[in-house]
Amino acid sequence: MKWAARLVGALLLGFVRLLTGAQARWHGCPPKAEQRIYFANHQSHADLALIWAALPTELRAITRPIAAKDYWTASRLKRWITTEVFNAVYVERERKGDEDPLAPLIEALDKGDSLILFPEGTRGHAEDPQPFKSGLYNLARRFPDVVLVPAWIHNVQRVMPKGEVVPVPVLCSVTFGAPLALGPDEDRAAFLARAREAVMALREV
Repeated sequence: MKWAARLVGALLLGFVRLLTGAQARWHGCPPKAEQRIYFANHQSHADLALIWAALPTELRAITRPIAAKDYWTASRLKRWITTEVFNAVYVERERKGDEDPLAPLIEALDKGDSLILFPEGTRGHAEDPQPFKSGLYNLARRFPDVVLVPAWIHNVQRVMPKGEVVPVPVLCSVTFGAPLALGPDEDRAAFLARAREAVMALREV
């Protein structure tokens, strides 16, 4: 069935680009086939598909988006697309017992994959991102050699407004900024605030 996933992937890529333009703007770092964590604002379920579509082919092949398990496995179609087309990493939005919610991300990074991460943890509806959760900081500490690239997604909330099921064609873009690095003695709160500011700064680029 790999041929079916490739066909659907090509069709989905064409649809997303037709609907949104899916323009990538590389401001501060070039597209490069190295292990990265792309972290971005999150206002729509379409965010995952937009960043995926905006990446060049060689980067898309090695980059896995993070997907909320409860939402993206709610139907057989969603599960199939996120598994077979996006090769997504599923995460639980609510901690269950002693399970580490970062375990699937750690496993993917250990394998050498790059990730698309939304540090807010859930969609926001304000212009500014919500405070970032600790996952990005914990991954930065555990994987100091993985390049952290902030990104700002423009206009995607207008493609799929809250409560709507039919997407609206709107020109969208993703601006990728200069990489961040965790400082040697930087604490969690300071790093997460700096990472959030780096994402918001790209709004004006």
